[in-house]
Order: sequence, then C-alpha cells, then structure tokens
Amino acid sequence: MNNPLHSKKAEWFVTVPGFVWLALFFAVPAVIVLAFTFHGHDASGGVGEWSLSTWKELVDPDYPAIVWNTIRISFKITVWSILLAIPCAYAIARMNKKWRAIVAGSIMLPFWTSFVVRVFAWKTMLHPDGWLQSCYLAWLKTSEWLFSWLPSAMQNFFIKIGMASAEPVSSATSTILDSEAAVVLVSVYSFIPFAIMPIYTAAEKFDFSLLEAARDLGAKNFYAFCRIFLPGVRQGVVSAILLVFIPAIGSYVIPQMLGGTDCILIGNKIFMRAIQNRNIPHASALATLMAVSVLLPLGLAIWWKSRQDARGKRRIEERSARFAASGRGSHA
Repeated sequence: MNNPLHSKKAEWFVTVPGFVWLALFFAVPAVIVLAFTFHGHDASGGVGEWSLSTWKELVDPDYPAIVWNTIRISFKITVWSILLAIPCAYAIARMNKKWRAIVAGSIMLPFWTSFVVRVFAWKTMLHPDGWLQSCYLAWLKTSEWLFSWLPSAMQNFFIKIGMASAEPVSSATSTILDSEAAVVLVSVYSFIPFAIMPIYTAAEKFDFSLLEAARDLGAKNFYAFCRIFLPGVRQGVVSAILLVFIPAIGSYVIPQMLGGTDCILIGNKIFMRAIQNRNIPHASALATLMAVSVLLPLGLAIWWKSRQDARGKRRIEERSARFAASGRGSHA
C-alpha cells in the first residue's frame, strides 16, 4: 500500500517550487507596486511619504478616455486575432499528420527575429507611399460609404464611443502610419500565434467525424462548423482570447512606434510617468489600474467557464435521472 504521508510529501515537493516562484516573481512585486501607489512623489524621482495624493492625481479627465481606448483597441485586436486564428487552426488540424508540426512550427518562425526589428519592418511597409496605404484608403472609403447608410442616431453613437470618425476620408490626413489602424494591424500580426496555438491544440483532439455525421444528417457546412466544431474547441478559444487580450492591454512598443500622438494607451502613460517624469507612485497606480482591467475579463472568463461546467454537469445529471426513471418504468 502507498504511504499517505509519503505521497503528501511528494506532492509538497512538486508544488512548493511553483508557489515560491509565484511568490517571488508575482506576489511580492505586485504588493510592492500596490504599496507605491499609497506614497507621494519625491522631487528627486524617488518615493515620498505615505499619502493618498497619487490616487487623487488619477482623477484626471484624460484617464477615462485612455483606459477606454486601451480596452477598445485591445478588444479589436482580440476579435480580429480570433477570427483569423479559428480557420487557420481548423485547416492545420485537418492536414496530414506529418505536415501539422511543420506548419504549426512555421507559425512561430517570426519569433526568431527581434520584436523591435519586426515592428520597424512594419513601419517601413506602412509608409504613406506604399501599397498598404492605398488598400487602407480603399477600406476607409468603403467603410465611409457603408457608414452613410446608417441612421443618424447610430452614426452619432459610433462616433461617440470612438468606433467611427466624423471627418471625411482624405489621402492627406487618413494615413495608416501613426494611426489606430496601424496599431491594430501590427498587434494582430504579433499576437495571432498566441491565438492559433491553443485553438489548434484543442482542434487536434476534436473528432472530425462529428462534422461528417452532421453533414450526413442535412446540416450545411457553415452550420456544422458553428454548432459542432466551435463548441468542441471552446476551451481553446477561451485560452486564445486571454492570451491575446492580456498582452494587448499592456502593449507599449507598438503604440509608441506606430500609433503616433492620437493613439496613446495606458502602457504609454506608464512609460511616460516612470521614465520621463520619474513619478514612480503615479506609474504604479496606472499599472494597478491596468492590472484591474486585465483581471476583470479574466474573472468573467472563469465565471463563464464555471457556469458552463455547472450547466453541463446538471444536464448530465438530468439525463441520468430520466434514463434511470425510464429503466424503472420498463421493469415495472
């Protein structure tokens, strides 16, 4: 028989290093950053006395707009990444087994090059005289034409939340470089491997004969894809959303190099306060605000997952109860 004391020691031997690592590199720095927020700013660039002045300084009319822009742009990046990653992961999972590892590995090839070098390459490609600028102008003109068909109330709503602009499209002012579009485009390029890999991992374990059975029963391809495949890889999609949304929230290099002055996110503000202004407490307060922005969708995702698991468990119990009741009725 296995010794319970020996198995418990083995569990602690495996678990304690992980706890120590999390405590040293996550919990302790997080507590230090949170403690800095309750200090004032020292003129020499250090941390002053205990005070609530830092939190009072956050009552700035610009910060709600910056936080909203950060969440809105991160949401755009996540949506585009997931929409592109799902068919890509589906196609890789349907490939011959010997090609899957090669194609999946090629997705990670850009990480062999420096991230800053890749962003500089995109900055060259997004030059106002390049072909991507022409495609961007065509996209803007098409969007402007479609936007003009919407009711005025909806137009005002989209303009107010920052999803549309009231200014007409012009080749002189509507440039993709130094704009929100450049930040979204390059961010999707940078983060899409983090979306493809978890979805592909889930799709690799999916039983594709279920799709064939659905089509044999009369389901259309798209309907079977949405109702059979997507629920089957739901866990991978949730992981992909978190792996894209969380780094997008804290992104700094891409908005700094490609966003210009009109696309300042909370990561840029943290850099400005910590490095340029040498205001460590203020930067810590902004970092805490960003962490809350990250933890909130993470908590919602965990709550949604637990709710789905509880609903699935309850459904299985109800089916088991009905099956047991029908069995007793047949015996009677």
